[in-house]
Amino acid sequence: DGVAVRQIGKETFHVARQLVDEVVLVTTDEICAAIEDIFEDTRSIAEPAGALAVAGMKRYVNEHQISGEKLVGIVSGANMNFDRLRNVAERAEIGEQREALLAVHIPEVPGSFLKFCGLLKKRSITEFNYRYSDESEAYVFCGIELGHGDEERRQLLQLLAKHGYTATDLTDNETAKLHIRYMVGGHAPQVMHEKLFRFQFPERPRALLDFLTQVGTRWNISLFHYRNHGAAYGRVLIGIQLQTNKEKKAFTASMDELGYRYWDESDNPAYHIFASP
Repeated sequence: DGVAVRQIGKETFHVARQLVDEVVLVTTDEICAAIEDIFEDTRSIAEPAGALAVAGMKRYVNEHQISGEKLVGIVSGANMNFDRLRNVAERAEIGEQREALLAVHIPEVPGSFLKFCGLLKKRSITEFNYRYSDESEAYVFCGIELGHGDEERRQLLQLLAKHGYTATDLTDNETAKLHIRYMVGGHAPQVMHEKLFRFQFPERPRALLDFLTQVGTRWNISLFHYRNHGAAYGRVLIGIQLQTNKEKKAFTASMDELGYRYWDESDNPAYHIFASP
């Protein structure tokens, strides 16, 4: 990007020494949030370097608790590739402190997902990645919507600890955001009788919780992937251990009762290559 240089230019440095009073450092997430702010206000898409002044201004205002003042940020470029927008949108929520990313340790028993989601109450889950790995314990990678920024994130971690969950905060972990979130899963040879289903449901409050409530403690979840992309419909990929055709019929009958659209993906070649037991 325009500011990702090893050394500042000679003339730029000379001008900065004469005219710049203070330098503000911002994160990639804060720059993405600034791009979103500019788009929401002007319907213009700035490049990351072009939105840098707005990101720095927002941080400066927050650090110095400024209010009631008129501030100016120069939007200096729009050299944005379309394929970069997905990454910008992904990171903007964290930059605005509207999303927390956590690795949470939960018991490997039926109903664990439901209990965990119930603990979050009205908070929306933005991402949920899980793959069976051990018969007694599991780690899930999850994104949780925040309404009150970093303070709520701290309260959330305290809440989870109070109820016996070990949670690692990955919100500021660059490797987790760039790579690990997409690598949760893989083959699980120890999983028996797994059937794979893809679900689509209206993206509304409690929709995911309603889905997990219907699954309940009757069936064991061995794979789970969900990501809220801001669309009208949420999408879930779920692996369920169903030993007999009778169990499969009972499961599909229960899902039919729920009313969400779903597809049996147990024979999907991508699943067998990368994720099936």
